[in-house]
Amino acid sequence: MSAETNRLVEVGLHEDSLAPASPNAEQERRIALFDLKESNTFVVIGESRGPYALTLAMAEGRLIFDVADSSGERVCVHPVSMGSLRKIVKDYTMICESYHQAIRTASPSQIEAIDMGRRGLHNDAADVLMTLLRERIQIDLETARRLFTLVCALHVRS
Repeated sequence: MSAETNRLVEVGLHEDSLAPASPNAEQERRIALFDLKESNTFVVIGESRGPYALTLAMAEGRLIFDVADSSGERVCVHPVSMGSLRKIVKDYTMICESYHQAIRTASPSQIEAIDMGRRGLHNDAADVLMTLLRERIQIDLETARRLFTLVCALHVRS
């Protein structure tokens, strides 16, 4: 399989699952979607129908990865329990709010310290997401980071 087929060509968020977002959160969501489309690694284990289209949704406390091939035919639906991600999403949301507030009032060293914590937590969350998906979907760290940003967009008020 090549890098051309082991990737996402389309990423969407199920509209009914989307939480209302602050301007900062909406900007993060747009950037994550753009960056994901530009560069990602996405392998559906046991399938060779890529490149793929992914729709993320929340349903009954689960994160749903709805994967289709480029013609729109469903490849798989992979539900993931949000149990191990809930606290990370909450902590990440709080640290992002602190970061955006700090940008307006804090010193550069305080902003840098908050940002380092934010990036570290983001990496931790990406690792958890890769672990949750590993039996059905393989992704790299950068793809996992961007997908976690989208998970936050879905989870904020679900």
